[in-house]
Amino acid sequence: MTDYNLLAKQLEALVADEPWFIPALSNASALLMDSLEDLNWAGFYLVKDGALVLGPFQGKVACIHIASGRGVCGTALAKDELQLVKNVHEFPGHIACDSASNSEIVIPIHKKGEIVAVLDIDSPSLDRFSEKDATGLSSFVKVLEDTVCFD
Repeated sequence: MTDYNLLAKQLEALVADEPWFIPALSNASALLMDSLEDLNWAGFYLVKDGALVLGPFQGKVACIHIASGRGVCGTALAKDELQLVKNVHEFPGHIACDSASNSEIVIPIHKKGEIVAVLDIDSPSLDRFSEKDATGLSSFVKVLEDTVCFD
């Protein structure tokens, strides 16, 4: 069982000395990959010109560009809402960057009222992510929103 309060405190400590987004998101993805069980990808896509571009991550090679509204990440961007997908193969327009992925959670990250990035986490297991994960990971994202400089 993941202790999301502890995970948020660890992230706060990691970004306290360097809030610039590249090292902060790099360590955040490593922390997630090391702390959560049954993942095959954890990382970030950054908003650029209304679409998503690959940012710091842990896992296999990934799609570099994702259009708004396309796949789980693009849907999170277009709708500005968390996406918890129990079976990605049933998600309309799912983008299979890694064919081993079976479930996914994506959470938008905001600065000054605008989405600047999304947190994307994949698992090879079906139904890996729960509402508890959604709540805990939203707290994790809140740390990034409050401390990380995306300029």
